[in-house]
Amino acid sequence: MWRLFGSLLAAVILSVDTRPNMKLNSQSSSGLRSDCVGNLMRLSLDKALAVGNELEVEAVNGTQHIVITARLASQCGYSMESDLSGNTRIYSSLLGCYVDNKDDRIFNVGMRLRIYSNSQSDVVTHDVTQTCSYTPWASREILCDRNYMEVSGFIADAGTKGLAQDVKEGDNLPDVSGDAHGIWKLTFYTPEPVAMVLREAEQAGYGLMLTSTRLVVRSPYNTAQTTSEEVGGVSMEVIRVSAYYQTPHGLNVMNLAAACPTGGVLFINNQISWHIPRHLTPLVDGSFEVLELHMGINGKRLDRSQMATRGYTLSTTRHHIVMEIPVGSPDGHFKSHAPDYQYHISYSVAPMLEVLWKAKDAEDDIRYKVLFPITTPLLPQLPHFQESTVPEARMFRFFLGTFLHDVVLKNITFSTGVLTVDECNTRGFIIQEHGYANGTKSYSLSVPFDADVVLKHNPELLITTYLLPLTFGFIILPEETSFAHQVQLQASLQDVELPTITGTCDQKNFCITVKYGSQGNNFQAMVGHRRLTPEMAEDYQFQENGTHFSVKLPYDAKDAVLELIQTDSLRARVDLSLLDHINNWVLADLYLACTFPFTTTTCYPNGTMTATAVKVQSVANLVPSRLTLKDQSCKPAFSDDRFARFSFSVDSCGTTRTFFDHYMLYENEIGLHYNKGLYNKGVAKTSPNDPAYRQTISCYYVVNETQTVAATSKQRLYEPKADIGAGQLMVQMRLAQDSAYQLFYQAEDYPVVKYLRQPLYFEVALIESTDPNLELIVEKCWATLDEDRTSLPSWDVIVDGCENPDDIYVTVFHPVVSDSRVLFPSHIKRFSMKMFTFTKEKAVQKDEIYVHCDSVICDTSSRADGSCRGQCVQPTRHSNARPERKGEKHSRRGTDSTQQRHISGPIVLTSQTSE
Repeated sequence: MWRLFGSLLAAVILSVDTRPNMKLNSQSSSGLRSDCVGNLMRLSLDKALAVGNELEVEAVNGTQHIVITARLASQCGYSMESDLSGNTRIYSSLLGCYVDNKDDRIFNVGMRLRIYSNSQSDVVTHDVTQTCSYTPWASREILCDRNYMEVSGFIADAGTKGLAQDVKEGDNLPDVSGDAHGIWKLTFYTPEPVAMVLREAEQAGYGLMLTSTRLVVRSPYNTAQTTSEEVGGVSMEVIRVSAYYQTPHGLNVMNLAAACPTGGVLFINNQISWHIPRHLTPLVDGSFEVLELHMGINGKRLDRSQMATRGYTLSTTRHHIVMEIPVGSPDGHFKSHAPDYQYHISYSVAPMLEVLWKAKDAEDDIRYKVLFPITTPLLPQLPHFQESTVPEARMFRFFLGTFLHDVVLKNITFSTGVLTVDECNTRGFIIQEHGYANGTKSYSLSVPFDADVVLKHNPELLITTYLLPLTFGFIILPEETSFAHQVQLQASLQDVELPTITGTCDQKNFCITVKYGSQGNNFQAMVGHRRLTPEMAEDYQFQENGTHFSVKLPYDAKDAVLELIQTDSLRARVDLSLLDHINNWVLADLYLACTFPFTTTTCYPNGTMTATAVKVQSVANLVPSRLTLKDQSCKPAFSDDRFARFSFSVDSCGTTRTFFDHYMLYENEIGLHYNKGLYNKGVAKTSPNDPAYRQTISCYYVVNETQTVAATSKQRLYEPKADIGAGQLMVQMRLAQDSAYQLFYQAEDYPVVKYLRQPLYFEVALIESTDPNLELIVEKCWATLDEDRTSLPSWDVIVDGCENPDDIYVTVFHPVVSDSRVLFPSHIKRFSMKMFTFTKEKAVQKDEIYVHCDSVICDTSSRADGSCRGQCVQPTRHSNARPERKGEKHSRRGTDSTQQRHISGPIVLTSQTSE
């Protein structure tokens, strides 16, 4: 039984109502068409009948109905093929087993087709009859079809010489007392002779028949009695047989041979080239002449004009007959494939070759006909991607193709998941299929930029890049083989609308509003140096409505900066910035400064004064709890990290009293007073490195009236003064190569590599000055990991002009004497230190250091404030260094200094040891 399922045809199921049996002749009816093509009858079924159905074919000979199975087809001369579109062709040899043969001239071929649709009970039958005439027959005819080889020879009438030979006496003659007419036995040559009687040959799958004028032998391919041979470089399947048969005139034998090509196809430059040996030695011995040479498609001959229109050529060389067919010709069809999930195509066509030749020394002629389906190797077919996106329209658009019509788009994988075609269209991702005249098709897809499947990022502040990665999932029908193709689309657009910040102040609060931009609230809000967390938002009365958010901060909030204190007011500032999550760009910022009512000093009638000191931004390192009044034992009654509040009577804590005509003035001072002792009479330790702070507080008392007067902050009482003049002083710091201080490292030598604890020799020099009264004092030196002099961690090398006493490797100052290079020793200071590195928890933080120095240039002839006391004359022994491991953090050094600043580095620590 031949059955056509979805594996051969397209996947659309045809629903057919049951109808009475129909008879069909050569006229087309209901999608069926039959015709005669030489020694074959051809029946064509339109795809509308076959698609999605199961087909059963029966041979009809009178009242006899025989179901054609694959084995019976090759034995009795039937074959079938289907193309990609679902069109099916059935061929029957006119010498087939169940053909009504009228004297080898008229042939009546009958078939019944049973087409099953949804179930075995839903069946439509079609009866087909076709009458063919075929004359004249060649002496020997050879037919090579898809699944069998057929050879027939002419049997002469009595007295007429044919291909048969009489069996001579002495041959092993059979007992002819039985049938008077029929085939007795066959001898196959492989090349060894193998004999079989008729019944044995039929059981082996061979078809044998004796008509009124011809003896027919039919063989499937690749049987035990066929051989594979190479003829003219082409692989051939060959059968050689001697057939013994009985006629009324006696016993005869006929020698027959068939040779059918199984190779000879070349694929060159998109061209199919089929080579058939010109001299088929298994069939023709000696010289011969070709009488006819024809090319055909699907069993039917083509004339020269039809061949020229299609681009076909048929030619002969010395050894071969050559047929050339362009890949893609209209008589063939393409098929899709997906090996390794990659899209490929193949092209199939069914050419026919028909040759009639005659041996020069004989009257017999031979007709040779080959139906030879050809399929190209799989050709990779990368789908073409054509993008038509216009960024300003905010829509991705593109075409993907082309594909054969057996390819169906099943789904698309987006960044968020897999969607079917219907789901895509429902979501607004428009998928369209576009068909073309050549039977191919492509798909188009449109996806808005704002869809959730589109990825977005900002390579620049105002630029958005939209990214659409896609994986298309296809299936090939009818096999439902799957493959995928990936594409990625990208478009950039300057479409970012940044958020904006506005703010105002009331009597006690900062009121700030943020309006979202085009990216919504996709940013990180920073209040001061801290991220706006949910806990902070609750403290700052955070409110949000989808397009804006607002916060309200008290002026003394932790994240506000106190800038300036005045008699009756306090100026504060809050910094709010919006940062991009990924690139940390500042999308918007606001520096809102307002002046708020604030009382610094209160004078009470009972002679009590209260005063509030504020740590403002200019003294950011101030610790309010260290503040005291003039009497340093008078500490704050209350203090935190920003405020210190004092309460005292006007006759205590060093308060001074001044008499005027109508009032008395009481004055005191809040300050950070330097104390050398660690704990002297309960006063906390302070250092010259602590920030300067002075705030004068005063009260006026008039007879029976108390009045609050102004409280102000001012600079140090004594600042270094210099005579007004003009000029330029230059100081340089250099690293010497050794203690001789003759050779120095140049800029191109950095970074300089040193061993651990190897001495580093530094020289700080005032250059281009000839004033002998000037002296250079190296006031402070320290080392850091980075070039930034304020970075942490840091380590003091020189403190207040002297070596750091807390360093176990003490810095050494070297004397400077006059020589040919040094004219004024007071202009130069030299010192050395040991190479070290910063560690944390016993791990080296970085293998390089930078050394920074601050120096002072003073006039030795002036006694303004004693700053020219010389290098390390009165060491204070109080530094900000600690006796812990190098790398401990120090307070960040201020950058608002009038001193000369110098840096040397980087100096790199090598892992080798010093020799």
